[in-house]
Amino acid sequence: MRSDEVIYSVQSVRKRKLRSVLTILSVLIGIAAIFALLSFGIGIQKYVNTLADESGRDKMFIQSKGIGAPGTDENFQITKDDVDFVTKLNGIDEITGIYFQGGQIEWDKQKKYYFVEGLDPDKIRFIEETFAAKIFKGRQLKNGDLDKAVLGYNYQFDDKVFKKGVKLGDKIKINDNIFEVIGFFDEIGNPADDANVYITDKSFEELYPDKKDSYGFIIASTQPGLKTKDVAEKVEDKLRKHKNQEKGKEDFFVQTFEDALATFTTVIGIINSVLILIALVSMVVAFVNIMNTMYTAIIERTKEIGVMKAVGARNSDILFIFMFESGFLGLLGGISGVITGYLVASAGGAIAAANGFALLKPEFPVTLILGCLLFSVLVGAAAGFFPARRASRLKLVDALRYE
Repeated sequence: MRSDEVIYSVQSVRKRKLRSVLTILSVLIGIAAIFALLSFGIGIQKYVNTLADESGRDKMFIQSKGIGAPGTDENFQITKDDVDFVTKLNGIDEITGIYFQGGQIEWDKQKKYYFVEGLDPDKIRFIEETFAAKIFKGRQLKNGDLDKAVLGYNYQFDDKVFKKGVKLGDKIKINDNIFEVIGFFDEIGNPADDANVYITDKSFEELYPDKKDSYGFIIASTQPGLKTKDVAEKVEDKLRKHKNQEKGKEDFFVQTFEDALATFTTVIGIINSVLILIALVSMVVAFVNIMNTMYTAIIERTKEIGVMKAVGARNSDILFIFMFESGFLGLLGGISGVITGYLVASAGGAIAAANGFALLKPEFPVTLILGCLLFSVLVGAAAGFFPARRASRLKLVDALRYE
């Protein structure tokens, strides 16, 4: 009966503890690696989907070409004239230019260099919506805040940006000019963005007079009911003609918010795929290890197989016994691997968050857990198929006479 065969297989695994543990360990390593990597991939995809849903898929960016961060290459600029021109195009709902430049940030006798962004206070709601970023503490910038600044999330904490965290009401220096801290943005999820400094566009123009009307990038949204990609292509074509530039030789590019996210997820997907392929090497090793274990088990239990056949066991019964045994080893390795992968991913997520990469947060859906367990069982059963088939085909007389 199948229940007796299952009990026999489990007992065989228990009798050969050392060999079983080593086989399970080889499966554990592969499954743990795959589980941990996929959990981060799923977590990043969830972050991207959430960002897209919160920001809306109707946004586009107009940015100058060049080397480095937006607005830092003197040879390529997006100007106020460009903003005024795009504003008049059909299909554009809302638009704003954002100043963007590196600056010296000084606090408590320490100097750091991060990006300073100049925002139009009348467009703050639109900017917050685009980047799914809101004020975490304090208040947002408003017209007349010429000596006020809002800081990125990380400035609040010791040893994140400065040795000592900044508090509301503290005075910092931006390019040796004093600004009062009136707020902190919520966490975006990466150290670079969470260390930005935000001031009004008028304050930025006073700090960087040579950058007046020269933006780092433009954010625009499309009117309801229109396809953002179609509007973006139209904007690119019209702006190219306005700037009297040839197609393919533009000093700017237009990218939809959705395309930007797609590029990000594609890069992450490629990285994850490479890492998972490396992890699959461990599963190949586990596959070979299980197969070797089962071949050894058949040699050791040849006479037992003969006895089972003598008392009426069919070839299918022998095949089931050894395939169940190898699948059971795979299952045990899978369970151990999922637990280990969960611990590793959780620890990795905590370390990433502590270092400012909150977007690297693993997710553990039930489908991932069940998928890894099913995969480990299938690998185990597949590895045991050929040894099990060989065992089932042993002739009764030869098996009983084997020494």
